[in-house]
Amino acid sequence: MTGNWTLRAAASAGLAVALALVVTGCGTPNSAPTTGSASASTSTTPSTSPRPTGTTTAVPIEGQCDTANLTGTIGKGGGGAAGSVEVTIVLTNNGSTECSLQGWPGVSFVGDGNGTQLGKPADFDRSTPHPTVVLQPGGTAQAPLRITQALNYPEADCKPQPADGFRVYPPGSKESLFIKYDGATACTTDTVSLLQVGALVGS
Repeated sequence: MTGNWTLRAAASAGLAVALALVVTGCGTPNSAPTTGSASASTSTTPSTSPRPTGTTTAVPIEGQCDTANLTGTIGKGGGGAAGSVEVTIVLTNNGSTECSLQGWPGVSFVGDGNGTQLGKPADFDRSTPHPTVVLQPGGTAQAPLRITQALNYPEADCKPQPADGFRVYPPGSKESLFIKYDGATACTTDTVSLLQVGALVGS
């Protein structure tokens, strides 16, 4: 009897150890997917990148125009004060569907034949209305751009250089477009601001 009881006890103990190992083994895989899931969630969180400094303040809006579907030209302005001239930045929707723009475009002189920014970007004229402008295919929006003449400033302060035209960031966009503009002279220092741009309006 004693021998049989010993065998039964040993068998029970062995079964208990085996069950413990099974339970432990099951616990390990359960923890792995939890860690992997958290890691996957972290990796798919959208990253945010800052907007180009000094280019635009408006955030993307619903139906935002794709910059690739926009072209820019320079139109006549409403005149200018002494020592400055005013022109108009005109953005045209070349896409097949309507889109919207709202706010101030980012504008800066570029030169050297390769798009190098010259001097400070345009200041925003925040006194101008800034409605949401809906552009039908072929439709346009325009913003006034005042250009102060570089010769108003001492050469040492301005360091003037001929410009090829303007780099323009539509409001809410990190992509820019180039608008050719002949005859302009930019200041290449960061201490002189020659440009002031108003908000886009319908045209």
